[in-house]
Amino acid sequence: MELRYGVNPHQKPASAEVTGRQLPFAVVNGTPGYINLLDALNGWQLVKELAVATGKFAAASLKHVSPAGAAVSDTLDEAYRRARNTDPVSSYGDWIALSDYCDAATARVIKPLVSDGVIAPGYDAEAAEILSGKRGGKYCLLAIDPLYEPPELESREVYGITLTQARNSCKITPELFNNTVTNATIPEHAKPDLLVATITAKYTQSNTVVYATDGQAIGVGAGQQSRLACTQIAGAKADEWLRRNQATRDGLCLASDAFFPFADNVERAAQSGVKFIAQPGGSIRDAEVIDACNRYGIAMCFTDLRLFTH
Repeated sequence: MELRYGVNPHQKPASAEVTGRQLPFAVVNGTPGYINLLDALNGWQLVKELAVATGKFAAASLKHVSPAGAAVSDTLDEAYRRARNTDPVSSYGDWIALSDYCDAATARVIKPLVSDGVIAPGYDAEAAEILSGKRGGKYCLLAIDPLYEPPELESREVYGITLTQARNSCKITPELFNNTVTNATIPEHAKPDLLVATITAKYTQSNTVVYATDGQAIGVGAGQQSRLACTQIAGAKADEWLRRNQATRDGLCLASDAFFPFADNVERAAQSGVKFIAQPGGSIRDAEVIDACNRYGIAMCFTDLRLFTH
């Protein structure tokens, strides 16, 4: 498939292909670009895994290959409404990922919002009609085969050099949060939100810290060189979400894609009302981090699973 251009307009030609098979998605409307596909394919993996792990509808709002927001709900339209509401400033001009067929109710939520396109397993006739009229008829709609599974090995080319690795196909399940290392333990009611936070972190550019509550990521700190900066950025977004929604500042969940190297991350998380943390563990200062959690009454588990994304 020929694309409009690459990451930047001067990067031409640009294309997408799958060796030995057809592309696993169809263009329902519009013409996707290179960044559109990066957002769409990363977002689809995120919402597909969220839906399987939680048994609910899932939606995500992607900007520059990382989710600005992600959420699950009992209806698809509410899932996207919540995902967009995580960080509406960052979601301006987003790419939307939906775990299930886009219905008219979801399309009506999307219609007035500034966004670049949608990826979903499909669209009912009314939804397709509503969305195809956006952006003067150029709004991009992609329908992906929900049964498609990529090869176990994935490759990318950087500076003319091809790098190959096993795809990150690890499964995030509630059992991942059983290894509590603090005085307080992780209760069952916190595990669904830890699922949301951890799966969102899995598909976010590293370093990553995600705050979550009530089936929704409410603060995403992505792509920072310092993990404390991730915790601070995500915490500031979570604080704003709590203020905007007049929500209680207590009982939040947090997931980190790699270990906390210092206790300062716990101290910042506590300021926003975090009570449950999932992180891989493995720092030489794990004992200091655990002590900080105990001081603040935070339950923390070690997952022994690093989730870097680059």
